[in-house]
Amino acid sequence: MNKSMRIVKWGIIGLGKIADKFAQDLNTVENAKLVAVASRSQQKANDFAEKYQVENAYNSYEDLAKDFNIDAVYIATPHSFHKDHSILCLQNKKAVLCEKPFAMDLQEVSIMIAAAKANNVLLMEALWTCFLPHYKYVLDIVESKKYGDLIELQADFGFKAEYNLQSRLMKKEVGGGSLLDIGIYPIFTALSALGIPNSIAAKATFFETGADSSCSMTFEYDNAKAFLKSTLLEETKTVAIFTFEEGEIKINGRFHEPSTVTIIKNQTEKTINFNYKTIGYSYEIEHFNQLLRDDKTESNIMTFELSKNLIKTLDKVRKQIGLEY
Repeated sequence: MNKSMRIVKWGIIGLGKIADKFAQDLNTVENAKLVAVASRSQQKANDFAEKYQVENAYNSYEDLAKDFNIDAVYIATPHSFHKDHSILCLQNKKAVLCEKPFAMDLQEVSIMIAAAKANNVLLMEALWTCFLPHYKYVLDIVESKKYGDLIELQADFGFKAEYNLQSRLMKKEVGGGSLLDIGIYPIFTALSALGIPNSIAAKATFFETGADSSCSMTFEYDNAKAFLKSTLLEETKTVAIFTFEEGEIKINGRFHEPSTVTIIKNQTEKTINFNYKTIGYSYEIEHFNQLLRDDKTESNIMTFELSKNLIKTLDKVRKQIGLEY
């Protein structure tokens, strides 16, 4: 059989909102099939399996990891479980696409990468933004210096979360709070466009649980600055504005998901529509499937180095705002 035609059989661990979106998009990808799902609740697993016509519904993550029929596992459990669930699958020789943030800190990420290498199995952080055509389009402009050097970046991500101290978003012990959940996107944007900053200044507000409710950051570079923000207290525009020497590019809200791009130069504006047909997860799924078919153990786009730099930066911000897990 032609390698590119090989059907990749998927399993999903953790069946919340993001897993639901992922499953919808997986259905749009050629030569890929969802064959098993797992939740701690058998009822939840059954309901999800019924919705997507999946043959196996497990109430044990271990059972899914041991299912010989699975090639790849998407991990969509809360942040604090990413390391253990990834390693469980890697040790059972399953390729792992693990939802962002990869894990809670650099130490955990390093352990995951070591496990992937020891088992010679593909592992990738599911930071879907870097595979989206509109985002790649903007990064190409940054790299080519089409409008000169990038001198300033502004990126925000905010929504008003329902006030519930029992929810995952507000529980510090599972990595809740604005920084790891949504602050990762503005930070990723700064790293992918400008690299690792020379210095970081950050301040935050907190819920009673100790999880951060908002975080404002300034990244300083030799010839540029990035102003970044995440908040669970208010709806923000969730845009990314790239200011160059000779123009401005705006990724319209919400910048981290399928969106449009506006180019502003000499007082004229042009908006480019990328005519997305899916929620947006299909791009990272297609990339991951191809890596798997080509027997790769690391992505050439979402590299281990990029994942490490991302978690190192998140760790630095956390240190500045006094947030410990």
